Amino acid sequence: MNDSTNIKTTTEGVTPRMHGDERRKQLIDVAMQVFATHGFRGTTTKEIARVAGVSEAIIFRHFLNKEEFYSAILDEKANDPVIAETFSKLAEFVTEKDDFGFFYTLAISILNNQEKDQDFLRLMLHSALEGHEMADAFFEKLVLEVYGFVGEYIRERQNDGAFKSIEPRVIARSFIGTIIHHSMSNLLWDRRRRILVISNEEAAREFTELLLNGIKK
Repeated sequence: MNDSTNIKTTTEGVTPRMHGDERRKQLIDVAMQVFATHGFRGTTTKEIARVAGVSEAIIFRHFLNKEEFYSAILDEKANDPVIAETFSKLAEFVTEKDDFGFFYTLAISILNNQEKDQDFLRLMLHSALEGHEMADAFFEKLVLEVYGFVGEYIRERQNDGAFKSIEPRVIARSFIGTIIHHSMSNLLWDRRRRILVISNEEAAREFTELLLNGIKK
């Protein structure tokens, strides 16, 4: 992980005056960056204020403590319109029984979102390693919902006679786990792409075809 010297402060001094909602959003973004670097235990409100270019007094106008920052970050991610849009697209493929469209859209969404928001990925890894309740909260709010949604679609297609009779959550874990491992390998361990050079679109397509070739009757 990078140390604090690699976290870019918002300005050289104090940031320009902002409206309440704008300031709160800025502080959440900065806090996520700092948490992603130092974890929850290694982060202080003083450090968040320094990186944001504000005083601690400004921090405490919006957040009582670090826990409130964590909750705000989680709420922002759980209510991200991109997630709602993805679920809407997936629901269309469910109606159409479009297996490739369903799994490809799921895969490309995971790959693109993790690539776009690497600070949140690192923050969640810190949370899990520290045993912080945020990891459980995120799992409850989003991960379980995704697995439930995907598992339900797989079971429906099994009932249609389209998929082999395999426990739906085994299939879901196999596919989602493959996508997440590929993404994390590229973003965290193999940034130079020594193992596999492939675009997100190509990866989503290839992994989807591999899955469907294995579970379709």
